[in-house]
Amino acid sequence: MAAPINPPRGMRDFLPADKARRERVLAVIKRVYAQHGFDEIETPVVEDFDRLHAGLGGDNEKLSFSILKRGIDGDDLRAATEAGDALQLADLGLRYDLTVPLARFYASHRAELPSVFRSLQTGPVWRAERPQKGRYRQFVQCDIDILGDASPLAEIELITATTAALAAVGIEGASVRVNDRRILAGLLASWGISQHLGERALITIDKLDKVGVDGVVAELGELGFETAGIADSLNEITSAGWELLDGDMPPAWLDRDAYRHLLALRDAVPSAEMVFDPTLVRGMGYYTGTIFEVAHPGSGSSVAGGGRYDGMIGRFLGQDVPAVGFSIGFERILELLPDAGADAEDALVLVYDADLDPALVVRAKSQALETAGRVRLERRPRNLGKLLDTLAADGWTHFATVSADGTVGQAKQLG
Repeated sequence: MAAPINPPRGMRDFLPADKARRERVLAVIKRVYAQHGFDEIETPVVEDFDRLHAGLGGDNEKLSFSILKRGIDGDDLRAATEAGDALQLADLGLRYDLTVPLARFYASHRAELPSVFRSLQTGPVWRAERPQKGRYRQFVQCDIDILGDASPLAEIELITATTAALAAVGIEGASVRVNDRRILAGLLASWGISQHLGERALITIDKLDKVGVDGVVAELGELGFETAGIADSLNEITSAGWELLDGDMPPAWLDRDAYRHLLALRDAVPSAEMVFDPTLVRGMGYYTGTIFEVAHPGSGSSVAGGGRYDGMIGRFLGQDVPAVGFSIGFERILELLPDAGADAEDALVLVYDADLDPALVVRAKSQALETAGRVRLERRPRNLGKLLDTLAADGWTHFATVSADGTVGQAKQLG
């Protein structure tokens, strides 16, 4: 018995119905983003190795797939691996997100772009994840970014456009959690945690929803931090929500610019349920200000997220450019959506007899295309019912027969 031939672990094939469903959802998202003024770009799936490992991608850099230099053979790879310097054999890598390529794109084409650039980019990215349910090694990201605008308006546009896109594809009941890296920095300082140790502490705080307050405090203690008062502080701020910002006397550690920024977001986006979460971290170390995530009760993880990363483009350009972005977890929202039906346009199958003149079949198809959105030809099989059931499952909406003179009969609904 032949062994099954499967795609690489963590990667998937998509049958026609699945692929059509993915493309329909993606088309809706892109249409809404275009309506909100974002311009679509495309960047290569491959970037320079050094750029992908410049300290911009956080833990994702450890999960990147590297591409060996040309001319490297198996003996070279084995020798380099044994010497512990195999990475010296790579000069390129597959992109692990769309943000680092966007920063490089902007630095390359700034003179050709408007002073405030609204970017839309979708496409596959690759990470050497441990494959499991909902986590793949190849997956699609849908990003919008605004470069060149430091005001809250940029975040407002991103949140408005993204929540509109999610609503358009049928995601209901989602909420937007917001925070600011400057608020997190002030919180850590109030606990006596120095700035150079802050990132390690934030990794622990990011586990709050999984291990609870006691678990976070215990882990901070194991890392050597003084934990007196941290539990009370966490309990107080997690229950306060917007009241922490709305009160007459905000905490002394609260960054004033950050909290004014967040209040501006809340007041300007009444259409979305905005939740202030002072413990929201997000894992990327390049965030410099506002951070946000979209939570949905049907998902154990966020279905979209992003934030402000004002320092990234300056690493390429030598000049700081304000930047903020929002990314939809495309694979996660697909899991929340019911099985999508067929396209809004009619999808018609023409069934013809095997002995019919091919010229008549082609003429019948041309006639059908004048009114139907999609037309497929199918030779009549012995078991027509089985064929029609398969076509209905694949998203075709109607079928009709082609007569002996090449005319198309009355269309009948499938399913």
